[in-house]
Amino acid sequence: MPLALAQLQDIGDRISDRLRPWSRSAEFWVRAADIYTSYKVCQLRAGFVKDEEEREAMWEQQHELGAQKMYSLCSELGGLFLKAAQILGKPDLAPMAWVKRLVTLCDKAPATPVDVVRDVVEKQFGKSFDDIFECFDVEPVGSASIAQVHRARLKLSKTDVAVKVQHPGAEKLMMVDIRNMQAFALFLQKYDINFDLYSATKEMEKQICYEFDFVREAKAMERIREFLRVTNKKKPPVIVPRVIPEMVLVMEFIEGTPIMNLGNEMAKRGIDPGGKIATMAKQKILTDLTLAYGQMILKDALLDYGQVKAMPEDLRLAYANLVIAMADDDFLRTKESFREIGIETWSIADNELEELFQLSLRMFDTRLPPGVTAMSPFAEDSSLNKVGVQSFPEELFSVLRTIQLLRGLTVGMGLRFSCAQQWKPIAEEALLNCKIKKAAEKFCQATVFE
Repeated sequence: MPLALAQLQDIGDRISDRLRPWSRSAEFWVRAADIYTSYKVCQLRAGFVKDEEEREAMWEQQHELGAQKMYSLCSELGGLFLKAAQILGKPDLAPMAWVKRLVTLCDKAPATPVDVVRDVVEKQFGKSFDDIFECFDVEPVGSASIAQVHRARLKLSKTDVAVKVQHPGAEKLMMVDIRNMQAFALFLQKYDINFDLYSATKEMEKQICYEFDFVREAKAMERIREFLRVTNKKKPPVIVPRVIPEMVLVMEFIEGTPIMNLGNEMAKRGIDPGGKIATMAKQKILTDLTLAYGQMILKDALLDYGQVKAMPEDLRLAYANLVIAMADDDFLRTKESFREIGIETWSIADNELEELFQLSLRMFDTRLPPGVTAMSPFAEDSSLNKVGVQSFPEELFSVLRTIQLLRGLTVGMGLRFSCAQQWKPIAEEALLNCKIKKAAEKFCQATVFE
């Protein structure tokens, strides 16, 4: 009898696994349709209200309602939607009501039970858990949508390490989620948003696959670690954790405090978070952070390399040209750079060059106008309402997301900071090296011909 019950339970589990993607998709579409229609109804009602303050009050109420619904969708479905919450929970991309709700979901994914973690680790390394670690913290340091991190100590070397373990089954569910998001993106860009959202979701699909490849991530860490060592004669501006040889993904553990807790940490040490010393320290950290993409702690350490991406050479140089154009406030060069990059636009604005330049700042620079703390590409006053983006290179969305993260940090730390101006010397050097290389190649060809 127990055997028969066990077999029935196994059959039930298999059926549940088969039906889970379908039920998950249905739940997403029901919730997404609810959020979307509530906003369209509010938009329709607001159109009949003449008083501006009354309209603003209507929209604030709608944003509060939408934020609660979006929070429920992301927290209850988890997976890719937790990652979406991390992207949307920035003051430059979403209404403040959304930001306040979604920001609480960062690193708050449900943790995988420690007994499952033990099984995953033993299967990966082919050794007993107790043979590998002298001690292992049961509670993870953090748990995100793809993996969680535990602090541990290696038995042989006595080294404190961070052990990154994937959530079993997460990749399969994320592929289901991304297909639904791609379909929704196609709908939005057809009827509501003048931007190539579908290409964004295609790049997101690639990046998700990268994040599940821990071997690739480990190699990226070592490559960037070596790059920073070679290109800095004295001391590298940031720390990159050392990957433990033949242990993917286990790295040296670095003590620190998340960058968004920087103000509290300074206050504990008797430093005024709004004073000159604190401002100089924050400015230095942000300057260091523009060197690469990752999560930051007080020791200026880059920790997360799941989405490291190398840009194609022609796109890298075209982007370098755009960086210089933004830093110099060069409207015409910005338009030429857009064309060179492969960003196709249409415009209904009389001042097309100026609107195109403003759009470039919203997408590719952290600079904010005086008194402004939020500058979303999709805001009502956005240049996207005058200049539509028909086509956008997928490879460039990783840059776009990095800029949004940097701008969120800039706003959160109360600083005025332009990554375009910081990157201008690097961009000029890249273009100069390209010219030198081409000149050398022409000289070699001419010599051979003679």
